[in-house]
Order: sequence, then C-alpha cells, then structure tokens
Amino acid sequence: MGRIRLLLVDDQVMFREGLRTLLATQPDFEVVGEATNGEEALRLSATCHPEVVLMDLRMPVLDGVAATRRLRALHPEVRVIVLTTFDDDEDIFEGLRAGAVGYLLKDASSTKLFEAVRATARGESFLQPSVAARVVAEFARLAEHAPRAEPPVETLSERELAVLRLVAQGASNKEIAAALFIAEGTVKNHLTNILTKLDARDRTQAALKARELGYL
Repeated sequence: MGRIRLLLVDDQVMFREGLRTLLATQPDFEVVGEATNGEEALRLSATCHPEVVLMDLRMPVLDGVAATRRLRALHPEVRVIVLTTFDDDEDIFEGLRAGAVGYLLKDASSTKLFEAVRATARGESFLQPSVAARVVAEFARLAEHAPRAEPPVETLSERELAVLRLVAQGASNKEIAAALFIAEGTVKNHLTNILTKLDARDRTQAALKARELGYL
C-alpha cells in the first residue's frame, strides 16, 4: 500500500512547518504540498493530487469553508479534514456542510491527528469527540421539531447499539474495542452492519440517523 498523500493548507508558516515535521515521523504519510490560502490549495490539488487535505478555516484570499466546497466539487475523491483553533458551532457546521469529513482542533494530540488522517484516507469520517458531541446535540435539537422517522426493518443488536453509542461520543475503533473488550476487527464488522442497517455512508451519519430514530 502506498503512502497517504497530504496537502497542508494554513496561512501560518510556523504552524505548517511544525505540522510537516510531525507528519514526517509517520512512514505512511507523504506531504506533497503546502498552501497559504484556499486558492493556492485549489491550484496545488490539481497538480499534487493529494488524498487528504488538512485545511485551516480562516485564511486570506479564500477561506477554508469556500475552499473545501470548491475542492469537493472539483475533486470529489479528495478528503478534507478541517484543522483549526475555532470550535464554535457555526464554524463546525459550516465546515461539515462544505464537505469536510473530519474536524480537529489544533490542540488535538498527535495520536488523534494521525488517526484522523488514516481514517479519512480509508473513506471514514473523523470528528474530535467534543465536536462529535456538538454535532449530535445539534441534530437532536433539530429532530425534536421534526417528524419521527420510521425505524429500519433490521433492528440493531445490543452490541451494535453499544458500539454506536461510543461512535456518537467520538470514540475511535481502537477505543471502542478497548471499552467493550473486543477485537478491533470485530468493531469494524459491527460498524459495517450498522452502516448497512441504517443506510448511512459513514459513522457520523450513522450516529445522526440513530439519534433521529431514537436509538441514542
């Protein structure tokens, strides 16, 4: 398997340099480009062909939300992780609505960052636990005023529900396995079943649908 190609987008030079150095410690990562704003990110994406973009939100020329939206339209195969200092609800929801599949704060641990990159490269979504909790809470608030959806034909098992509750809290597969005393491969199997039963494209959407259906 080849290395994960990464594009760093941030207007702070020192932060980009530190991030590049940190990512270079992982043998399966390759930083293929750096951009100081959203416009540069769009140009570089066309030539560097990154798999995952680490995108700041507030930048000159073209901000991260607009850049993410255009990047997803032009290169839908590219996965965007928002990496920012801003964690207010408006920023979170704007970033996710634009098409980001991950949201991390810059004070996240290196372990969480590495995990997020690998998860998104596999086609999964990754939200920092505090962000995941906000998303689920907001969806719950909206769902209170919406008609209750019909439950799926296939109901979730107790173990699947346990996995789903931890997903909604932002736990990784490794953390879920440790909490439930099962193998990480078993967690992946449960997640596959959950996504199928809820007709969800990723773990974030599964958590939101589960909340809507009354499972959480």
